[in-house]
Amino acid sequence: MYINIDDTVMKFVDIKNDIAFRKIFGNENKKEILISFLNAVLELPKGKKIVKIEIKNPFQLPEIKDLKSSILDVKVTDERNIWYIVEMQVEESDGFDKRVQYYTAKQYSSQIEVGEDYPKLKQVIFIGILNFDFFDGDDYLTHHLITNKKTGKQELSDLEFNFIELPKFKEDEIKIESLIEKWVYFIKKAPNLDVIPENVTDEGLKRAYEDADKHNWSKEELLAYDYASMRKADESSKTKRAVEKAIGETVRKSVISLYKNGIDLNIISLSFEISIEQVKQILNLND
Repeated sequence: MYINIDDTVMKFVDIKNDIAFRKIFGNENKKEILISFLNAVLELPKGKKIVKIEIKNPFQLPEIKDLKSSILDVKVTDERNIWYIVEMQVEESDGFDKRVQYYTAKQYSSQIEVGEDYPKLKQVIFIGILNFDFFDGDDYLTHHLITNKKTGKQELSDLEFNFIELPKFKEDEIKIESLIEKWVYFIKKAPNLDVIPENVTDEGLKRAYEDADKHNWSKEELLAYDYASMRKADESSKTKRAVEKAIGETVRKSVISLYKNGIDLNIISLSFEISIEQVKQILNLND
């Protein structure tokens, strides 16, 4: 069921778009949006929920010519000085896992200068929203900690990684009841909706839907949004042409044949010594 308070049909942006992601999650005037999302992802219990944050790189409308980044992030700290890195990764890149660990560790080490006391270092929590499958298993939300191999205890707790894999979120197979399910549904499905779902009662998520409505965007923001979308489409087209040229027709046909016969993408990738991304490009599996 869906509701629309003013009976006006809404037109939501694609949250995975560079401009949309930054505008919604980096809004200094509506911090309740990001607070709601962080609490939902981290599954924080009552009494330990985040209630106050500082956005370290708030949204600013960029010059069109400066729209280059394909990796989007929002850096946040809370009242306990815990650092949060929220990132949207649209396409898998080589060394993605290593970059995430490097980026998080760099944020951790940059908190102090050489010679300062180590106890000043605060926890850094990474949250990655991925528009591709990366980890084994079917869970769309996974939490990764440094634990004692024997006891399973988290005795080194300053670095934590959380990932949402959007393709694994099967919205047609669940009731969408928990707050995290409602958030992931919003991120993945917003462009296909024209009203706010009736089960959205959380104020932060409500504000996110309102901010995602194109009717509430300025002409300059919509221009930047459209430009980012066109740039992404151009990049995908160039990548696809490069893949087709590099791989050749014989390999392309073999990949398609194996896939139709139920062979796993990882096995296909290893068989032809090409990346998972190249396999997906051949099969047109990317969004």
